[in-house]
Amino acid sequence: MTDTSRPVFSVIVPTLNEEDWVETTLGCARSALSDDTELLVVDGGSHDATQERAARHARILRTEPSRGHQLHLGARAAAGEVLVFVHADTRLPPDTGVAILDALVDPAVVGGCCRFGVFPAPSRFDRYRLLEWGVNIRTRVFGSATGDQVIFVRREAYERSGGYPEHPLFEDVVLVRALRRLGRFAFIRPMVRTSRRRWEARGFWRTVVKHWVLRLAFWLGASPHWLAVRYR
Repeated sequence: MTDTSRPVFSVIVPTLNEEDWVETTLGCARSALSDDTELLVVDGGSHDATQERAARHARILRTEPSRGHQLHLGARAAAGEVLVFVHADTRLPPDTGVAILDALVDPAVVGGCCRFGVFPAPSRFDRYRLLEWGVNIRTRVFGSATGDQVIFVRREAYERSGGYPEHPLFEDVVLVRALRRLGRFAFIRPMVRTSRRRWEARGFWRTVVKHWVLRLAFWLGASPHWLAVRYR
């Protein structure tokens, strides 16, 4: 990371009708990384005020609604040396940028992710505490990660990996698998927090079980496009 003409970080946020979330997410990302962080929002055709609100903080790209495609389009347009992929309802803590740069001091590290959390932060005996524990143990044991954990990657490693596939689901799993073939995938200490809205809208245990069933089906070879229909 020696090209001083580039920003260090580019944040890519895919959106679709995220007017209630996008401004806070962008503000948190810039505060957590650096003042010169490049912010890009790749909108999949929002019908609300997402684009107008995002435009106050970020450059807007427009395309069809497919998260893998949106993320890859944003990565190709980004100028930063480190690409940071953030979901629209996910908040980065203030120490994220320092932790990412510390991890990338090791030239063997091609990218990584943060610890997973939800907000509001769960109490000691909250079922969301169990969810956090399960996701973070999965990452430690299997080296996997999902977009809710804020995946970051060196630009050159992203390009060598082939980048995000144009999948509507499990695009993050495919990218992480490709990155791990190139080098070490770091699991850094800062805990990012994502909204509980999916679990609350569809039911906590139903959503957890559905995610695991879909993940198993994907590993067994099911098409991500077919799975995306099942997910919706």
